[in-house]
Amino acid sequence: MELPIDLLHWTLAVLPIAALAFFMIQLRWTAQQAGAMGVIVVAVIALAFFRTPAETLGVAGAKGVWDAIFILLVIWPALLLYQFMVRSGGYEAMRRGITAMSRNELFIVVALGWVFTSFLQSVDGFGTPIAIVAPLLVAFGLKPVYAVAIPIIAHVWAKFFGTLGVGWLATLQVVDLDPGTAMATAVESSVMLTLTALMGGLTVVWMYGRWAAVRHGWPLVLILAGIQGLGQFPALLVDPVLAAFLPATAALLALWPLSRWKRFAEPAPGIVDRPAMASEALASSAAGTGPQPPMSTAMAFFPYILLSVIAVLTSVITPLADLLGRFTVGFPFPAVGTGYGVETEAESAFSALAPLSHPGAGLLLTGLVTWLVFSARGYFRSWQVQKETQDPGALRGLLASAIPASVPIVTFLVMASMMNHSGQTATMALGISAVAPAAVYAFLANGIGVVGAFATSSQTSSNVLFSALQVNMAELKGLPVSTVLAAQSAGASIGNAVGPANVVMGASTAGIIGREGDILRKTLPWTLAAAAVTGIVTVVMVYV
Repeated sequence: MELPIDLLHWTLAVLPIAALAFFMIQLRWTAQQAGAMGVIVVAVIALAFFRTPAETLGVAGAKGVWDAIFILLVIWPALLLYQFMVRSGGYEAMRRGITAMSRNELFIVVALGWVFTSFLQSVDGFGTPIAIVAPLLVAFGLKPVYAVAIPIIAHVWAKFFGTLGVGWLATLQVVDLDPGTAMATAVESSVMLTLTALMGGLTVVWMYGRWAAVRHGWPLVLILAGIQGLGQFPALLVDPVLAAFLPATAALLALWPLSRWKRFAEPAPGIVDRPAMASEALASSAAGTGPQPPMSTAMAFFPYILLSVIAVLTSVITPLADLLGRFTVGFPFPAVGTGYGVETEAESAFSALAPLSHPGAGLLLTGLVTWLVFSARGYFRSWQVQKETQDPGALRGLLASAIPASVPIVTFLVMASMMNHSGQTATMALGISAVAPAAVYAFLANGIGVVGAFATSSQTSSNVLFSALQVNMAELKGLPVSTVLAAQSAGASIGNAVGPANVVMGASTAGIIGREGDILRKTLPWTLAAAAVTGIVTVVMVYV
């Protein structure tokens, strides 16, 4: 590979990422518009400056479409379940039940936006937590932009070891680590992610009610961040695959005794400014006003309990997981390359999909069972009578929301694949390493992970793209491999807070498609701050 690592090519390699952020945040373009223009920018740069043949771009584009299928298989079933919950009164029943657990709005926002989202991430990733929790927060009374931004930020700490260790396992597949280095990487990643959990919790509280809420909620944040972050370390001794699941479950169970604490059982005094809340009255009463939902709180939570059970069983029970994973679908792709020697090998079954073990299968099964149970109990009919409205149908509602959400996700993944195949992604990382002294590179190492996650909207994909490069750079610069790889993994997790596909997924289920730029305005400052803190921690680990 003979990529030109100079200022011109590095600037051009960074340009698509900068342009995407500019389109969505500054120009307030929709994700569909920004994604389409991003693909054009990447293609022009690849053809004109990176000696990339049209055939290579064609193969890269087709691979990007296939990669998008993995995310769409979550979005469509999640939106189908969303339609069933809305049309049965499930979200209203859930809202009333949650508010009955505590009269403290802040506690409920933390419970749903941080703890429940993290638990879902620990067992079923690929954007599922955002798709599920965003509408719950809207139903509770949050403004839709906050309802998306809060869970996106809050669940980041569980990304690397989440989905029962998929990011961790993928990293071990692309780099060859001895057992000692592997465990050191896991431990150091957990240290960085513990700080991310703390920052996420504090940000959720601040978003809800600014500094008055922080003063009231800091004990809750410290306790839950301690359970989630520090709980990773004993879990690592059991199995790194469970390093997110066990502490996330413990935090979920801790909500009940915490809700009995008078400080968080009653309304918080002195929190006047509540910018995240859409209504003063919506979350103030367990009973509320308006139509009475036809189901109990327990029945409203039934789909999510079922989803969690399915996710755990299909992941923890090895024979069942193996059985479901036997059937795979993949397509052959030829070997392609560029004039700068960036070669991509031929594959007989690129990124083979196991549809039966994919999280989307569990979501689809949950949706179908929910429809059967709710129909048999007459919830759909009863809720429409209560609301005195004509139901246009779940299928029509699904198409109206899923199609606009799917288009930008496809374009984002095509864009990321083209950048990778043309060498633009490698140029970004190599350019940083070429000019940065060892200490500076240690600080910036997690930033490479952030960029990878922004480009692909996936912690796992970022680690697959950059882990080998990070190991090589660490060895060349005399830095500890475990620390640099931990920084990469933490950065790849942090970058999900600005991953366009994640933002689009949340916007679609929160009913604000087209306002993705507004969501990024909430998540970008936190992402930059978390990356800076992680960089400082990395330098301290290396030199202290």
